[in-house]
Amino acid sequence: MDAVAILPVKRFDRAKQRLSEALGPETRAALAEAMLRDVLLALARVTGLERTIVVTGEPRAAALAGFFGAEVVADDRDAGQSAAAGLGLARARSLGAGRALLVPGDCPALDPEEVTALLARHMAAPAVAIVPDRHGTGTNALLLAPPDAIEPAFGPGSRARHESLARAAGVEPAVEPLESLAYDVDTGADLEALRAELDRRKGERLATTAMLDALARGEGPREAYAAALAGAEPAPPAPRRS
Repeated sequence: MDAVAILPVKRFDRAKQRLSEALGPETRAALAEAMLRDVLLALARVTGLERTIVVTGEPRAAALAGFFGAEVVADDRDAGQSAAAGLGLARARSLGAGRALLVPGDCPALDPEEVTALLARHMAAPAVAIVPDRHGTGTNALLLAPPDAIEPAFGPGSRARHESLARAAGVEPAVEPLESLAYDVDTGADLEALRAELDRRKGERLATTAMLDALARGEGPREAYAAALAGAEPAPPAPRRS
C-alpha cells in the first residue's frame, strides 16, 4: 500500500470550544460534523490515496466515516490531535503504507486536485512535507514518508517544531502552502476567514457552506445541519477494502 490519509477527529461535544462565545454547544457539534463530511468527500476524490483512516471516539464521526468508506480506529482516550495521529500512523504502518497524510477534519475547503498534486511532488522516502495554516505558524497537514519519519507534534507553533523534528531525523522538510488547506477553524476570526473563502467558491455544493448560510438566516443547529445535508453533494460509492 502506498499512501493513506489520517484524520484525527475529536468528540463533537468537545470540538471548537474556542467558538463558544459565538456558537452554542449543539451548533458547534453540528458544524464539526458538517466540516468533517466535506473533508471526507474531498479526500474520496484525491488520486493516489488508497485509504482514509478516521481516528475518533465520536460515534457520529465513526458513522460518517463508514458512510464514505473510510476505516475507523477507535480513540477511547481522546487525548488530543498528536496522540490520535499516533494511533492512525500505527495503523498505517501495520497496513504497510509507504506514506501517510495527516489532515484535520475542519478544513472543508480542501481541494482534491491540490492534495493530489502534493502527493505527486513527494513520492520518495524519506520526506516530510508541512502544510502551514493561514497564519504560517501552525500545521494543517503533514505528509510523512515513511509514516514514522517523525512523531507529530501539533498545537500552537507546530510548523517550527515539525521542521526541527524533520531536520533532527536527517530530512530537509518541504513547506507546502496550499490555499485550500489554510482555513482550519479554531477561533471566530478563523470562522470568518473560512466563510469568506467559501463565499468565493459558491459554485461548490459544500455542507459547511449550506450550514453557515442557514445559521446566518437565524435557523437553529438542527435545521442548519439539515440544510447542510440538503445542500451538499452526495457521497461517492464507498470503496471496497481488502
